[in-house]
Order: sequence, then structure tokens, then C-alpha cells
Amino acid sequence: MLRRLHLRPDWQIALAITLLLRVFYSTFAAFAAIAQHPQASLVRSNAFAQTLPSSSGLHYALLGIWGRFDTLWYLRIAARGYDLPASVVFYPLYPALIRFVSYLVEPVAAALLVSTIASFFYFLGLLRLARREAPDVLPLRVLALAAVWPASFFLFAAYTEALAMALIVWSIAQARDENWLSAAFCALAAGLTRSAGTLLIVPLLVIAFGAWLRVSSRAVSRTPPRPESPARRPPSNIARWSVFLAPLGTLAYWLWLRETGRPRIASAYRLYWDTQVAAPWTTLWQAILALFHRFQPLLAISFAALILFFIAGVLARRRMEDRCFSLAVILHLLLRVCSPPLFGAPRYLLPIYPAYLTFGRWANKMSRARFIFLCMGLFACNLGWLWAFLNWSLVL
Repeated sequence: MLRRLHLRPDWQIALAITLLLRVFYSTFAAFAAIAQHPQASLVRSNAFAQTLPSSSGLHYALLGIWGRFDTLWYLRIAARGYDLPASVVFYPLYPALIRFVSYLVEPVAAALLVSTIASFFYFLGLLRLARREAPDVLPLRVLALAAVWPASFFLFAAYTEALAMALIVWSIAQARDENWLSAAFCALAAGLTRSAGTLLIVPLLVIAFGAWLRVSSRAVSRTPPRPESPARRPPSNIARWSVFLAPLGTLAYWLWLRETGRPRIASAYRLYWDTQVAAPWTTLWQAILALFHRFQPLLAISFAALILFFIAGVLARRRMEDRCFSLAVILHLLLRVCSPPLFGAPRYLLPIYPAYLTFGRWANKMSRARFIFLCMGLFACNLGWLWAFLNWSLVL
């Protein structure tokens, strides 16, 4: 069956898995709304506890239950702008899209719709990378692992994960096709979605430099193109180095914060989110000390996820740009010192697309029964975290 699906057009596969997961997660959340009775203390810890809707009725089961944690910040920014100093840590593209789509549907539905559409493009882009980079691997296994990976439910929540990850994979795909302006535009938009999007400048420069070396070597050798297959006209150097535009999204947002008198993001994290900027080894050391001082299952899972993504994204045999991007994302995560250490690591590691390509290569050596069993186990963990998320008790 998997091999028959493998022959379907990529957009049909991506659309099918997107719709399937959207319906499943919405159904799961609706039943959770009936079964769960969150502790009042957990809900009151949120900054917008006084504005939360009633936790009953069909509307709450279908839409309102997704209003959790950061989602409430995105909805407020979409409605009122950056009226609170603590809100500056949330980058503007996703709230802007929510505000735009809110002219058609209500805000929560708009946020979920944006995430769902972005998930489709993420799956489509990841499938495209898998087919081109790993022809010996069944691409559907790569896609399946990305879809069931623990914390992947954030792709279908009202969070920025789906939008950022879609822009990341399409920026890489466009750069490898030497569509430099499209790659730079996707990277710029990713930088307006979340801070990790700015890291795309690293793999884009590696790809651009590699393309420049190939063109230079051909020019030196002066190898004429074959008459029957004329060489494609290479892009100009100006187009190739347009990848330097990639960080402008983040830089423009930082400049806007400064010009409007709002706090810097680092200051807002320190003052309102109990998060400091520190050297990566400081975060690692604090995490190790915390593990030995008192064993915490979630911290252990975060630490294991960090090691796994480092092996799959950095140490595994991958393209240089893949390794550089994976390392940049991991270092970006480790620059944040918070309590508990490595808070949110499973979620912040999701954009490391090379890891899923490596996971797919590993899984390709498994029998179909073992692979299905693996996916079921991972998806069970994913649903466990989704349950905690909907119950206001998630620590990720």
C-alpha cells in the first residue's frame, strides 16, 4: 500500500495527510473538551485567564479548546497589536495572517486555518526534499515520521511551527533549484515568523557558495555544453547573492521595535519570561545538573531529543548546508537559559528538517510491521503531549 501511495503526486499525498491529521486532531480535542476538567490554578497562571471563553458547548469543543498558552498571545496581537511589552517576543507574520483571515472567519478558526494550510506546504516541501535527496529511501516513511513525531501536533495548533517549517523547507528547496529570489523571500518571511527563521542565512550561504564554486570551476575548465542538451543559463551573481536578504525580516522587526520605543526581545525575555541569554555550554551544564539533582522525566526527554537531533542532523552523513542548519538551530536553542532547563526543546527542535531525512533512512531498513509499530509508539507520545497541552499542564 505504501509503495502504491508513493507513486501518487506529491500534492495529493501532502493534502491527504494534512486533512487526515486536521480531522483527527480536531476530533481528539473535541472529546478532550468533554473529558477534561483542568485545574483552576493552571488556567489562572495564564496572562489572559480573565478573557478565556466558557469551557462548554460545541463552539468551545471545536475551536475554543485550542486557545492555549502562546495561542492567546497571537490572537491578542492579531486583534490589538503589540500593546503589551511582553508580547514583543512573538514575531509578527503569523498574527498578521490571523488578522487577515479573520475577515473571513473568527480569529481562532483563522489561526487554525493558517496552520493547516502551512502544514500542507510543509509536508509537500519535505516530501520534495526526501524524493530528491534520498531516492533509496521510501519518502513516505520520512513524511510519516515527521507527522507522528512527538510534539508534531503543534503543526495543527494555533502556533507558528507549521508556518516557520514550511518556509524553511521551501527556502532550501528553492535554493537547491537556484531560484535565489524565491529562496531569499521564504527565508525573509521565516525570519518574520520566529527567530529561528533567521538561521536560514547559514544554509543559504553554503548553497550559494557551492553553486558559485561549480560555475567558477566550469568557467576555468571551459567545457563547452553538449549541442544536444544546451546548458541552462546560469543565474547572475546578483541573483545568487540575494540570499543575503534572508535576515532582513528579523532585522526589520527589531528595528521597528526600537523605533516605536518597545523593549528589545532579549530584555522582554528577561523581564517577562524568566529567560536569559547565555553560552550554550551553560544551558547544557544546568540541564545535566538538574537531571542529577532530581530526575525529571520531561527534562530527560528533552535532553534525549537534543542528542538524537544532533546525531541525525549534524553527525549523520548529510549535505554541508543540512549540518550547518541543524547545528545553528541547536545552538540557538541552547542560547536560552530558563527554568526548567531546555524548556520547550522537543518543540524547538522540530524545524531541523535534515533529522527527518536521516530518520527516514534509518527506518527504511526496518520491516513494515516494525515501522508501523514505531509510528504508533511515537504518535501515542504525541497524543499524550497534546492531551497535556489541552489540559493546561504541558511543559515542553
